[in-house]
Amino acid sequence: MNEKQKKDTCCGASSCSSASKKDVRPSDVKKRFMSGVISTVAGDVPQVKTKLDWQDHLGAFRVRIGVKRDDYKVVPGLYAVGSPGRDSSVFVTANYKLTFDVLRKDLDGFDAWILVLDTRGINVWCAGGKGTFSDQEVVRQIENTCLSEVVSHRKIILPQLGANGVAAFKVKKNTGFKVIWGPVRSSDIKEFIRNDFKADEEMRTVRFGFFDRFVLVPVEFSSIIKFKSLWFVLFIFLISGIGSTIFSLDMALARGGMLFLACVLGIAAGAVLTPLLLPWIPGRMFAIKGMLMSFVISGVFVFISWDIINAAYALTLIALTLVSTSISSFFAMNFTGASTFTSPTGVEKEMRRTMPVQVGMVVIGLVLWIVGGFN
Repeated sequence: MNEKQKKDTCCGASSCSSASKKDVRPSDVKKRFMSGVISTVAGDVPQVKTKLDWQDHLGAFRVRIGVKRDDYKVVPGLYAVGSPGRDSSVFVTANYKLTFDVLRKDLDGFDAWILVLDTRGINVWCAGGKGTFSDQEVVRQIENTCLSEVVSHRKIILPQLGANGVAAFKVKKNTGFKVIWGPVRSSDIKEFIRNDFKADEEMRTVRFGFFDRFVLVPVEFSSIIKFKSLWFVLFIFLISGIGSTIFSLDMALARGGMLFLACVLGIAAGAVLTPLLLPWIPGRMFAIKGMLMSFVISGVFVFISWDIINAAYALTLIALTLVSTSISSFFAMNFTGASTFTSPTGVEKEMRRTMPVQVGMVVIGLVLWIVGGFN
């Protein structure tokens, strides 16, 4: 059998190249990070750069602040780093470009293959929980790329944070490829390779440090902006103007400003302070942590504003505190999806327990706020 016949018959190779591209738009195929191609029995494999350019950094910055985050992805399939051969290692990752960029950068100086799964542009940790970084998808991409013909060995290296979505024995059963779990952090890959593909305890330790939490804060704010903020502000001012005169513009401006500030403080407490101070806030449930941070912020606000808001406005204070606390609790709970401190079942359990409380608090707070307008 000649080389062309091998290419045409291996795993149905005539469809290998198109199978990995059918899930993306044509515009996604244009990749500045490619430096050439590597010829294999299964066809040409894109060769990627290991140095990130300014456009890569700009793209990373944009998604960090929530701009076009859902479209920041690469075409699933097989890629080459350096000049890999049939004996070179295969690293598996998600098609979220930020994740893909980190991996290719950390493989600088090595010859390796990168097998990119179709995770719908979601990172490894979240995709594992959502079921897109899965053993089924690993099997599908191994077959689509004819990986068994590209490499002579039967080993693939998966990121440890994807273990929640992949049953390694199913990959072995369906493809013959043994799954080797890599380190938690991509930055440890070079040491992992030098250590004969063995991860020590430090490489296996999941950390979610201050900087890791800090870079996620802008994304949380981007989700707030999507909350139809303008309509929310208008609603605040409308209910703040309701009183004995039916509606007062002066009351709407004066009281609306107070309620708006309470909402802003709640957002700051839940979406900023809670993530940053997460390990030091008492309690295990994120929603409770958010409530505690809101109590602290509200207490400081009342203390410094006591000359303006005094005991005569007890109803107002209670309403503001309830609204601010419920908002803080909600956004703190929303951060569970980005944290490695939780599990999908734990998140669902927390939501079932706390969301009725959050809704109840904000409803009671708004009712008290409207009643306060008649005093």
